[in-house]
Amino acid sequence: MDDLLTRNFCIIAHVDHGKTTLSDRLLEYTNTVEQRVLTDQHLDAMDLEKERGITIKSHPVTMNYHAKDGRTYKLNLMDTPGHVDFSYEVSRSLAACEGAVLLIDAAQGVEAQTVANAHLASSQNLKIIPVINKIDLPSANLELCLRQLEDILFIPHDEAILASGKSGIGIQDILEAVVSRIPAPRWRDCPQTRALVFDSLYDSYRGVITYARVFSGSLKAGDAMTLMSTGQKSEVKEVGVFTPKMEKTGVLGEGDVGYVVSNIKDTSDIKIGDTITQTRQPATEMLPGYKEVRPMVFCGLYPLESNDYEKLKAALGRLRLNDAAFQYQSESSIALGFGFRCGFLGLLHMEIIQERIRREHDVEIISTYPSVVYHVKPHGQPEIDVDNPVLLPDPGTIEYIAEPTIKASILIPNTEMGDILSLIMEKRGSVEHTDTLDANRVMLTAVLPLNEILVDFNDRLKSITHGYGSMDYELGDYRPDDLVKMDILINGDPVDAFSSIVHRTKAEGKGRELCEKLAEIIPPQMFRVAIQAAIGGKIIARENVRQMRKDVTAKCYGGDITRKRKLLEKQKEGKKKMKQIGKVSIPPDAFIQVLKN
Repeated sequence: MDDLLTRNFCIIAHVDHGKTTLSDRLLEYTNTVEQRVLTDQHLDAMDLEKERGITIKSHPVTMNYHAKDGRTYKLNLMDTPGHVDFSYEVSRSLAACEGAVLLIDAAQGVEAQTVANAHLASSQNLKIIPVINKIDLPSANLELCLRQLEDILFIPHDEAILASGKSGIGIQDILEAVVSRIPAPRWRDCPQTRALVFDSLYDSYRGVITYARVFSGSLKAGDAMTLMSTGQKSEVKEVGVFTPKMEKTGVLGEGDVGYVVSNIKDTSDIKIGDTITQTRQPATEMLPGYKEVRPMVFCGLYPLESNDYEKLKAALGRLRLNDAAFQYQSESSIALGFGFRCGFLGLLHMEIIQERIRREHDVEIISTYPSVVYHVKPHGQPEIDVDNPVLLPDPGTIEYIAEPTIKASILIPNTEMGDILSLIMEKRGSVEHTDTLDANRVMLTAVLPLNEILVDFNDRLKSITHGYGSMDYELGDYRPDDLVKMDILINGDPVDAFSSIVHRTKAEGKGRELCEKLAEIIPPQMFRVAIQAAIGGKIIARENVRQMRKDVTAKCYGGDITRKRKLLEKQKEGKKKMKQIGKVSIPPDAFIQVLKN
């Protein structure tokens, strides 16, 4: 097939605007998947994706489309995630395309992530085809959507296609627009072979399977290939395309999207965004447009059963292969034993990885409180990065601690403005400016500390705005602030699993909350045990664990009161002695209960 008849495009949108349903209709219309085989959310392979109704991984598929001009085009489609945590998946998919179908929900209008994805696509010089989806909903407001398209995204409204992924309206119009508006594959003029690695997965029989987009040259079985970032050489064993299942072909040519099986067996050898070239005639320059992703949220993951450590290690290694943004290294904790310090892009990313470990690898795990990477400057020494509160130097030696901030675009109904402003202030944020989008919605641009939005910010935003608020963010700069390390002491000994870096003004409230929770959960001890929250040597909150008491006076019937007193005094002395030499026995599930909350 003439490579000029190839079109590479992806579908981008805010979460839940109908990307995967539209992909299903395109597969159906082009007869790529037979009607009897087609399922809802056909490209979402993971149970988790189907359950939550979100896309987590990008899914490529090749379709043949007989256009109105009488020619047959090969269309390579990528269905991408919409959630802000997975924007790196989107950027990788965009690097492998020439155009993007931008979906807008006819009832919701332009959302925060729609704006972010549109900017991502235009920064990579992709042709954007706007599609107003779900036009058959009773609450659809086409006039508003078309106006927002021009006012917010600066795209002429007459370029928009009206469609419904559910009922199949406008599907042919979208395919015709892809064929006519999206340019033929770019960068074909390079004389050497260059292919972009945009994903990979591990197969226990065939090793590492690389997903690649060929820009110039070709790849076929028997070729010797080189990965340009590391210089690693290997032999191509098999190539093929996705229909959506893997289908072996003889060769991957210019503009093709498919998979490459080579004799690479180790998951860490393939870097997402790398360039594959032929070993005999290697390219001199790597493909542009890829930047290394850096995790921003860290937490400790520990196996519930200590003998599952190796199983957890293998699970993390396998997940790391399919996820360039996920990082881990081993660590140990006095309270929880051996585990791993893991880095994620955000909270949903963290939640998904933890869920996949439990489901796909059958390992029960417990995670410590999430934290971010701080820049710490000790006196007279260079700045260091600290992602674990336990590694923080002695407070007396620290000149300053700087925390990462985010620049958030928050779209909300203007009736909820007051509540959202007080939420932003509570989280130590500040609003830089406000834009009125239409009669009902405003867009706030705010700067917030990343640490403050980790746990409940998004949930509270949704509940205040009754589900109509949305947020997108990008990382800002580091700002020094009055941050302190808070330790939790049990019977005077610090418990590393509960250490955290907090703002001084919030330390007391958070310390009291944790102490109360622990006092409820830790079972009664033989003697009184103090649970304390401390900053350095200063105690800021305290609770006591209940103590067990045997009724030593049970056998004293009547008689002189001094007999009872003597027995109680004897018990008291025993408790005092026990306190000096006794150890507090805290079952691991007490920690787990607190950390789960």
